Amino acid sequence: MKDGFIKVAAITTHVKVADCVYNARQTALMLKKASAEGIKLAVFPELGITAYTCADLFRQRTLLEGALNGLKHVLDASKSLDIVAVVGLPLVVTDKLYNCAAVISKGEVLAVVPKSCIPNYGEYYERRWFTSAPGSNTTIDILGYTVPFGTNLLFCCSQLPNFCFAIEICEDLWVPAPPSSMHAQAGATVIVNLSASNELIGKDQYRHELVKGQSGRALCAYVYANAGSGESSTDLVFTGHNMIAENGIMLAEQELGDQGLLTADIDIERLGSERLRVSTFFDIIEIPYMKVYFSLTVTETHIKRHFERFPFVPSHEKDLDSRCKQIIRLQATALATRIAHTNVQSVVVGVSGGLDSTLALLVAIEAFDRLGLARANVVAITMPCFGTTKRTMDNAIMLCQSLGVTLRSIDITKAVEIHFNDIGHDKNVHDVVFENSQARERTQVLMDVANQVNALVIGTGDLSELALGWATYNGDHMSMYAVNSSIPKTLVRHLVSYWARTQKGSVLEKVLLDILDTPVSPELLPAIQGAMSQPTEKIIGPYELHDFFLYYGIRWAFRPAKILRIASITFAGLYDRPTILKWLKLFYRRFFSQQFKRSCLPDGPKIGSVALSPRGDWRMPSDAAVSLWLDEVDQLQ
Repeated sequence: MKDGFIKVAAITTHVKVADCVYNARQTALMLKKASAEGIKLAVFPELGITAYTCADLFRQRTLLEGALNGLKHVLDASKSLDIVAVVGLPLVVTDKLYNCAAVISKGEVLAVVPKSCIPNYGEYYERRWFTSAPGSNTTIDILGYTVPFGTNLLFCCSQLPNFCFAIEICEDLWVPAPPSSMHAQAGATVIVNLSASNELIGKDQYRHELVKGQSGRALCAYVYANAGSGESSTDLVFTGHNMIAENGIMLAEQELGDQGLLTADIDIERLGSERLRVSTFFDIIEIPYMKVYFSLTVTETHIKRHFERFPFVPSHEKDLDSRCKQIIRLQATALATRIAHTNVQSVVVGVSGGLDSTLALLVAIEAFDRLGLARANVVAITMPCFGTTKRTMDNAIMLCQSLGVTLRSIDITKAVEIHFNDIGHDKNVHDVVFENSQARERTQVLMDVANQVNALVIGTGDLSELALGWATYNGDHMSMYAVNSSIPKTLVRHLVSYWARTQKGSVLEKVLLDILDTPVSPELLPAIQGAMSQPTEKIIGPYELHDFFLYYGIRWAFRPAKILRIASITFAGLYDRPTILKWLKLFYRRFFSQQFKRSCLPDGPKIGSVALSPRGDWRMPSDAAVSLWLDEVDQLQ
């Protein structure tokens, strides 16, 4: 439960129709097993104590009393367990029969929630027996407890306020306005669904989309427990199909026919963060809800949840190429729009032989091809100086030649040396003045050449560099349109790699592959025996870590302690804890101190879920203090 991780389960037990004793024992056994595995919330299928397919037996008092006795058995079994459970049974209230979910914990009934939407079409004829939930909450007496009865109930953990769940039952999810939408807007971060959805050809795919989609719309976790084997096969087939989704992502799903316990670690802190971000989420007319509290022991959840090492990159190979194609198309579309609006016929790109400028040049080519403009109107400029290596220079030239753009090479060495003389700087002192003078001279060249040819200067810097402030203010920090501004470094590599795969056997493929193999470097310090002396990742840390920190620390607003925890799991065997802590501290220090650069960024398109434009997603004062974040990092040492 620490860091917001809650282990939940959707559980399908084998049932015998109308055998409440057997069904209750199976439920109790699975509940004990779930608790032993550290599960805090267990959800069982609709009418699981009796079985769903009892039909007219639901009118039999013997069955209804058996259901209560079955619930009592499960209740007794829960007394020593640190878990909250939701089980299904029929229940008579003021001479009306309801299809109900009973919430129990530590030997107590906390509340009962009746089903709202009673289907009576196709193979369903529940209205023959059951009544829809009443319009408002009331109380009932059950097994010696007086408890809330109704649909507008929130079940809240006293020890973890964000852990709040609500209930809907089967058909409730399938209607145009599911009750879970209102439950979530009332504060439920988890929706549980007790279901008895029979199987038909293709129905599992639709059910999958329903659960996943509702979890996304309601910004919640959704735990779906479905009836399975043992239900009557007189006319229908039941195959289980349990699912656990979170905010539009399916965390766990059982194959049809699989039974038993499906578990997942849900992250309620992440859901809370998303609700804080989406300002329209709570724009509704409020309906009064009653809160029912339960207690659980706060323990550290043993996380089995998978975290992507590259959260900005599709993890499935089959999705990667289509995503890369789409991203480049979006970048090119944005650039083409700006070119058309400004009525220019040319663009200028500074090409270094590195990844970022390569991607920017490829995007420019795509935009010009879309506009029907000649590639020769793309002016690529190489600007060698003190740190330029033969490898990067050769790659820059080959790249431009293979793409058919206009190539200019302007050596800036003398211009920078004159500048050193002008300001009285010793060129043998390789400090920040030495480095930044080159970056600013390159930007001046690009801007002035753009004026010569009536062109736009295309920025090459990426999102990771913006996050870290790894750019020279008014140097490579500035451009007339920044096409890579929301593309993180780890994704840049995959986009260039994708382009290379589309150029099999060509010179372009060869040069792109060599660029991919070249270490990232600004090449602002003199080369040593022809080799670059300034590998970026040795100075500021691995970009795969920084992109991970950026995604979870900024996009999801996780605390440093939580980021450290999940990074240690994700990068186990690659980076040890002290290494991750070192670069995490640097990330926060630079992210805060370099905000002033992001406060005056040039225009650039938002492509993914994270962007740092001061006009869009990220608005932060340039003088914000980082002390709270660094103090927390220091406490993790």
